[in-house]
Amino acid sequence: MFRTALRNVLAHKARLLMTVLAVMLGVAFVSGTLVFTNTISDAYQNSSAKGFDQVDVAVTAKYQDSKGNRVGKTPELTQALLDKAAKVPGAASATGVVTGFTAIADKDGKLLGGGWQSEGGNYWGTKDARYPLVSGHAPSGRDEVLIDSRTAERAGYKVGDTVRISVDGPVLTPRVSGVFTTDDGNVAAGGSLALFDTPTAQALFGKKGAYDEIDVKAATGTSQTALQASLDKTLPSKLVETSTGKQLADDQAQQISSSMSGLKQGLLVFAGISLFVGTFIIANTFTMLVAQRTRELALMRAVGASRRQVTRSVLIEAFVVGTVAGVTGLVAGIGIGAGLRSLLGSFGASMPDGPLVVTPGTVVTALAVGVVITVLAAWLPGRRAAKIPPVAAMSSVHAKATTKSLVLRNTLGALFSAAGVAVVLAATSMNGSDGQAPMGIGAVLLIIGVFILTPLLSRPLIAAAAPVLRVFGVSGKLARQNSVRNPRRTAATASALMIGLTLITGMTVMAGSLQTSIDKMASSAIRADYVVSMANRSPLSPGVAKKIAADPDVTVSSPLRNAESRIDGRTEFLTGVNGSAIGELTDLKVDNGTFKVGGSQVVVDQDRAKDYGWTAGSRFTVHYEDGKAQQLTVAGVYEGNDMLNGIMIDNKVLTPHLSDASDMQVMVKTADGVSASAKDGLEKVLGTNPAIKVQDKQDISDDIAQMFTLMLNMVYGLLGMAVIVAVLGVINTLAMSVFERSQEIGMLRAIGLDRTAVKRMVRLESLVISLFGGVLGIGLGVFFGWAAGELLGTKMPTYELVLPWGRMTVFLLLAAVVGILAALWPARRAARLNMLTAIKAE
Repeated sequence: MFRTALRNVLAHKARLLMTVLAVMLGVAFVSGTLVFTNTISDAYQNSSAKGFDQVDVAVTAKYQDSKGNRVGKTPELTQALLDKAAKVPGAASATGVVTGFTAIADKDGKLLGGGWQSEGGNYWGTKDARYPLVSGHAPSGRDEVLIDSRTAERAGYKVGDTVRISVDGPVLTPRVSGVFTTDDGNVAAGGSLALFDTPTAQALFGKKGAYDEIDVKAATGTSQTALQASLDKTLPSKLVETSTGKQLADDQAQQISSSMSGLKQGLLVFAGISLFVGTFIIANTFTMLVAQRTRELALMRAVGASRRQVTRSVLIEAFVVGTVAGVTGLVAGIGIGAGLRSLLGSFGASMPDGPLVVTPGTVVTALAVGVVITVLAAWLPGRRAAKIPPVAAMSSVHAKATTKSLVLRNTLGALFSAAGVAVVLAATSMNGSDGQAPMGIGAVLLIIGVFILTPLLSRPLIAAAAPVLRVFGVSGKLARQNSVRNPRRTAATASALMIGLTLITGMTVMAGSLQTSIDKMASSAIRADYVVSMANRSPLSPGVAKKIAADPDVTVSSPLRNAESRIDGRTEFLTGVNGSAIGELTDLKVDNGTFKVGGSQVVVDQDRAKDYGWTAGSRFTVHYEDGKAQQLTVAGVYEGNDMLNGIMIDNKVLTPHLSDASDMQVMVKTADGVSASAKDGLEKVLGTNPAIKVQDKQDISDDIAQMFTLMLNMVYGLLGMAVIVAVLGVINTLAMSVFERSQEIGMLRAIGLDRTAVKRMVRLESLVISLFGGVLGIGLGVFFGWAAGELLGTKMPTYELVLPWGRMTVFLLLAAVVGILAALWPARRAARLNMLTAIKAE
C-alpha cells in the first residue's frame, strides 16, 4: 500500500500541482512573516544593544510613587547631582544627557524623518564614543549643530550648509558644524538626530542647568551592578532611580519585541486565512482524486486491503504533497521575507543593517504547517473512500450523497449559522472592547455555518442566474446544470473566494463608515477655522499660541493645554482652554447645565461625569502638579468625542500651577475664514515651520483618511494571497471536472457542440461559481461591517453605516474576473479533447 501511494503521487503530478501551490502559498506567507519580523526584531535589538554600550548605569528622575502614581513636580537632575554621581566609588565619569523633539527640514523646507522619530540632544564632546564624528567639529552655540550621517545623506547636507531646524516651536537656521554616525534605533528606523552643545540644548529643551538623564561610566574592574549599588547609596532615593545599561538594553529589546508582536500577529492572521482557504482546496482536490480512483480502491479492498490501509494510503499521498509544499513554501517564504524588507526601503522606511534571520522555529513551523494542514484536509476524503463497500464502489452506487447525510449537514449548518448570528447580535449591544471577543467568535461560527450550508444555497442562487445563462443557448444551460451537479464541490470552490471577499468587504464598509463619522465629528464639534499642532503630535511651545493671538487676522484663538492632576486619589488630565473663546471655537452638545469655563467653573464630558457621579453644580477638589489644591464647580456636562473630551478649565487658573506649560494644539478663527490666504498667513506668522501643521477640518479628515487608506491597501494586499489561492481552487475544480466529464464532453462534441461552445460552457460554469462565492462574500462582509460599526458606535456617537456601493460593485466584478481567468486553461483543455478518445474513456 505504501508503494501504491507513492506511485499514485508520481502518476498524478499534474493533478496535484494546484494542491501543492495552494499549500505552498499559505506556508510561504507564514514563513515569510516569521522571517521578516524576526529579521527586523533582531536588527533593532542588536542596534539598541550597541546604543547602550557606553552606558553602565543611567540615573533618571523619579516621577512616580511606589504605586505608580505621579504626584507633584518632577525633580530635576541638576549639575550638583551630576558632580555627585561622578565622584561615587567605582565611577570613571558621568555625563548629563538632554533630549527633546527636533525637526530637521530638507532643502525644500519639508520635514525629514516623518516627525515621530525626529530627536535632538546634547553632544558630549570630541571623545564621545557614542556619536563618533565623520567630518567637521563639535558644535558651539545656537548657530552650530551636528546631524547624523543618514539624515545628511538623505537631505544632501554637508559641513558648512545652513539647515532649518525647529525645536519645540521656534525655527532656527544653524550651520552644520559636523556629521556623526550612530547606532540609535530611531535613526535606523528613518528618523533624524540633531546635537547641540550642552548649554544650547538645555536652553532649547527647557532644561536650563538640568538634565533628562545622567549616564555614569564604570571604572575598570567595577561591574554595572556594583556601580548601581554605589549610586543608590549616595544619591537621594526620593529624587532619582537607577538602571544598568544591560537592563536598559533588555527593556528596549522587550519593547521592540512587543511592538513587533502586533505586526507579526496581524500578518499571521492573514497567513492563516490563506491556509484556511487552501484547506478547502486541498480537501476538494483529494475528494475528487479519491472519487476518480474509487474503482481502483474498491479493487484493493476486494483483494484484501483493509479500510485502515486505504485511508493510510491517501494520508501518505497527503504527507508527501505536504512535505514538498512545506519545503518549497519555506524557500519561497525566505524570499518573501527578504522582499518585504526591501519593500520597506523602497517606501522610504529605513531599518538597521543585519542578516536575514531564519530560525529553527521558522523551519519547523513551515514544515509542520504544510504537512499537518494537508494531512488533516485529506483525512476525511480518505476515510469516506475506505467506508464504501467494494461492490458498491465498482458499480458507482456511492456517487450521490444520502438523504440522511444531507439532512445532517443542513441541520449542522443551520445551527452554526443561527448561533453565529445570535452571538454577533449580542456583541453589538455590548460596550466597546467587551464585545470584541464575542463578535470574533460569532463571526467564525457564522462563516462555518454558511460554508456548511453553501451546497444548499447554491441551487437557488445559481438558479437565479438561469435567465441570463439562457442567452448563451445550450452552453449556458449546460453550464448551469454542471455548476449544481455536485453542490459540495461547487460549495468548496465558491467558499474559498467567499472568505476573502467577506474580509475585504467588511474592512471596506468599516473604514468608509468610520471616515464619514470622523468627518461628521470634525464638522459638528469644531467651529474653529484651523487647528495648529506639531507634526509629531508632541506639545507646542506656549509661544506659538502667543504669536497666533497677536496676529491681526486672527479673531479668536485658544490653546488646548494638558496637565496632570489628582482628583479623589486618581490621576486625571485637565485640558486648559481660553475660557472666553472656547465656546466660539467648539460646538459641543451640553446635556446638563451650561457650557461655561472661567474662574472655578469647568465643564466635563459625559464619561468623567458618570465616573465621578457629577452633575451641573457638583463641586470637587483638584490637586495640581505643584501640589496645591482648589475646589472647582461643574458648570455643565457635554458630549465628548475622540477630538475633544475631558475636564476643561480656564488657562488663567491652570497655568500658574504648571512648571513647564505646553499646548497640544491651538484652535483658531480668522477674519477671512477658511481660505488659502488665511492659511498662508498663519504659516508665515509661525515662521514657515516644517514641524508645525496648520490644518482646517478637511485637512484633519484627509489625514485620518490617509491612515485608513494605508490600512485598507495593506489589507487588500495581504488578502490578495487568499484570492490567489481561491483562483487556484477554481482552476483545480474545473480541471478535475473536465477530466471527470471527458466522456460526456466527447459525446457533446460528437452530436454537434463545437469547440467554441465547449469553451463557453466551461467559462460560464466558472463564472457562475465565482459570482456565487462573490455574492455570499459581499453579503457576509456587509453584515460583519454593520455589526462592527454597531459595536464602535457605543464609543462614537457620530458613527453611521455607509455602504460603498462602488467598491462592492468592483469586488463583484473582481469575482467575475477570477472566474474568467481561472477557466482559461480548463476550457482550452476541454475544447481540445479528442472526441473519440473521450467517448472511450472510463
